Amino acid sequence: MVFSKAFPRTTDKSAYPRWEEVYLSDEEELVVDKNCKVENIRLMKECIEDAKKIFKDKNLKDFQSDVINIAISLFEKRASHNVYWKENKAKEKFDELYSEQK
Repeated sequence: MVFSKAFPRTTDKSAYPRWEEVYLSDEEELVVDKNCKVENIRLMKECIEDAKKIFKDKNLKDFQSDVINIAISLFEKRASHNVYWKENKAKEKFDELYSEQK
């Protein structure tokens, strides 16, 4: 599936921006997916450790299911979603394409 995102590009000829569609190649999209997955796994491990610290700091009983529930809550707050990563990659590509044309 091809990911695309439109960005406004201003020119000297018009006061209104022209919207340029940027597409990620299959390879670029796979790289972003892989990087996102690696980062989310690292982040989830960090969240589990933080949840354990919370239980220890508050002298709570360390039930594994509770630790995981807190870790998931932390992860949901911290995790970057796949679309965010792809939008950033598309923005980088847009900047590379149109910064040369100024």
